[in-house]
Amino acid sequence: MANDIGFANRLRRRLAVLYGPRGAFVADQVIRLMEEYAPRLGPRKKRSWDERDIILITYPDQVRSAGCPALESLANFLALSGLHGLVNILHILPFYPWSSDDGFAVSDFRRVHPDYGDWAHIRALAEQYDLMVDLVLNHVSKENQYFKRYLAGEEPYQRFFIEATPGPYLGQVVRPRSTPLLTQVKTSRGPRYVWTTFSDDQIDLNYAEPQVLLEMLDILLLLVANGARIIRLDAIAYLWKRPGTPCIHLPETHEIVKLFRDVVDAVAPGTLLLTETNVPHEENISYFGDGDEAHMVYQFSLAPLLLEAFLSGDATPMKKWLTIASRTPPGTTVLNFTASHDGIGVRGLENLIPSERLEALCQAVRERGGQISMRLAGSGREVPYELNITYYSALGDQTCQNCPDHVRRFLVSQAFMVALRGIPGIYFLSLFGTPNDLEGLAKTGRARSINRRKFLREELDAWLADGKSVRSQIFEAWKKLLAVRRDQEAFHPEAVQHLVPCDDPGVVAFERRSLSGEQKILVLFNVAAKETQVPVAKLCGRTAKRDLLASGGLGWLNPPVFNQEGCALDPPPDPCPLGPQSIAWLELSR
Repeated sequence: MANDIGFANRLRRRLAVLYGPRGAFVADQVIRLMEEYAPRLGPRKKRSWDERDIILITYPDQVRSAGCPALESLANFLALSGLHGLVNILHILPFYPWSSDDGFAVSDFRRVHPDYGDWAHIRALAEQYDLMVDLVLNHVSKENQYFKRYLAGEEPYQRFFIEATPGPYLGQVVRPRSTPLLTQVKTSRGPRYVWTTFSDDQIDLNYAEPQVLLEMLDILLLLVANGARIIRLDAIAYLWKRPGTPCIHLPETHEIVKLFRDVVDAVAPGTLLLTETNVPHEENISYFGDGDEAHMVYQFSLAPLLLEAFLSGDATPMKKWLTIASRTPPGTTVLNFTASHDGIGVRGLENLIPSERLEALCQAVRERGGQISMRLAGSGREVPYELNITYYSALGDQTCQNCPDHVRRFLVSQAFMVALRGIPGIYFLSLFGTPNDLEGLAKTGRARSINRRKFLREELDAWLADGKSVRSQIFEAWKKLLAVRRDQEAFHPEAVQHLVPCDDPGVVAFERRSLSGEQKILVLFNVAAKETQVPVAKLCGRTAKRDLLASGGLGWLNPPVFNQEGCALDPPPDPCPLGPQSIAWLELSR
C-alpha cells in the first residue's frame, strides 16, 4: 500500500479536502494503520452478490436461552430452525457495551457486550454467514471513555466533540428528532453545550478533528479483522457539521465515505460498505457517488410506499417511484426491506405522495396500535419522521386480526419486496409476523420498543412446534418463499428490472430479466381489495410458462383458478386473474 503511488495520492487528495495542509500527515497515519492491520486480515473471500443473497437483521440477544451467551443462542436457533442455508448474510445489530437506544449509544467499540458473548462468537458467526455489522460512527454514549476524557479536559479528547452555543445560526440544521440539538454538560472547564443529533445520551463526534477519523478507521478495520464482510455506516448523513448549513450530506461526509471505500478496497477487497440514510430517495442514492462511494444503500422509500399502497388501494405513487428506483451505478445495489429495528421512516415519501395521503397513512397506523415519531422541520414545526409499528400489525384489519386475509396480505407484501432488484433484508420479527409489542412499549415508554421485541428460545420453539399457529404458518411460508427466490437467476441483485405499463391503478407489474437473458419473470402485484384481470401476453409479448409461487407451494398468495376436475391451473389462464391484495411470480416463455 505504501508503494501504491496512485492510492497514496488519492488518499492525500481526499484528506486535503477534509483537513487542508494537515491532510498529508493524516494520510501517512492512515497508511500506517492499514499496514498494521493487513497481516490480520489475510486472504479474503472476494465474492460479488447474486440471487442467493438474503439478509437477516437481528439483535445479538434476539433469542435468549438460560446459561447460554446470546450470540450462541441465536446461532443455535438459526441452525436448528432451517434458516441456515436460506439466509446467508447475517446483520447483527450493535453488539458492543451500550447505555441506551438498544445498542446505538456505544460505550466501548472494542469490546463485545459480556451478555452477548465475545469476539470469538462474532468470528464463529462469520464462519457460517457473510457477517454485516454496525459502525456507529456519528455519536457515542455519555459512558464512552472518549466522552469521559473530554469532560475531564484530556487531550486530544477535548476536540472529539462539537461545542456550540444555542442560537438562530443553527436554524438551518436538518433534524431527525424533535429533541434539542444541543445538550448542556458539566466539564472541567465549566458548562458546555455539545451537539446531540439523536438524544442527550448520543454525543456527536467531531470529524473536523483528524484523530476522530483515525479512531473510527481503526475500529472499522478491527471489525473486518474479526470477520465482518459488510460494514453498515449508521446515520452517516449527519457526520460532518458546519454551523450555518443544513449539516446533512455535506461534501466532507461524502468524502469520508469515499475514503472508507478506498481503504477497504485496498486492504480488504470484498468488504462492502452500506450507508444508512433515512432521507428522500434522490438524497439517499447520492451515497453511490459515481460508483466510488457506498457499494449498497438502503431502499428507504420502499417500506412506507408499499404500506401506503396497501392501505389506500392505489399503487400509482409506487409505480412512479419504481421508474427511478431501478437504476443504480454498475457494481452497486440496494438493500430492500420493509421492517427493521427502527420504525418505518416516512422521509422517503417526500415528493412521492401528497400531504393528505401521508396524514391518512399516519392515522391508519394509529388505528392499528402504532405511534408516530416526529422531527423538527426547517420551519420549527413538528412533522412525521417514522411510523412505530410492526409491519405485520400495520397490515392488519381491525375487525379480523390474524385472520387468513391478514396473514396473506403480510406475506404478499414480503413476496413483493424480495422480488425487487437488489438484496432483500428481513427483520427477525417479520419471520413470524410478530404483532406490536405493547408490553414493551408500556415498560420503556419509547415508541421504537413496539417493534423491538426479544424472545426466549422456548417461546419460539413452542410457536414452531404448533403447526396450526399463525406464527408457525408465516415462518414456514417464509422458508418456501426464500427457497423459490434463491433459485431464480432473474432475481440477481443487478438483473434488469423493467416496469411494465398497466392502466389499473391497483396493479404493479414489473419484469425481471437475468443477466444472461435466459430467464424472464413477470411480477404481478395487486394492492386493491378487488380482483382484476391482467393480460400477460398483451403487456409483455410473451405467455406465462409457470407460476413460480404456486410451484413452490405458495399458490394461496394469489387464489388459483381451477379446472373442471378441481385442479389448479398452472400456468394460470391469460388474462391472468389477480385476486384482492395478491401477488404472482410468472416465469415467461422465451
